[in-house]
Amino acid sequence: MTGNGIVLYWRPGCPYCTWLRRGLRVKRLPFGETDIWSDPQAAAFIRSIAGGHETVPTVTVNGRAMVNPSVAEVLAAVADHAPGLLPAEQPATPWWRRLRRARP
Repeated sequence: MTGNGIVLYWRPGCPYCTWLRRGLRVKRLPFGETDIWSDPQAAAFIRSIAGGHETVPTVTVNGRAMVNPSVAEVLAAVADHAPGLLPAEQPATPWWRRLRRARP
């Protein structure tokens, strides 16, 4: 069920899944998503690693599973097990340039 890269296992209506998804996108991490309510094999996989429960969000990083991780925990796992997936650092934009872009 797990593969290379980052996979977020989620279900509709889960606010924790939404928060984690948003955090991973803000950090610009490339990840795949699997809805465990639409994929019975994914639900069975989650039950196998979460003590029989369908606990989401669950994330795998190159096959290593984390149940209900924070964004920081996912970033640490990516740094340890898949550093090539970390986005390139971009220089910070000065605050005055961000203000100028915000104006209509």
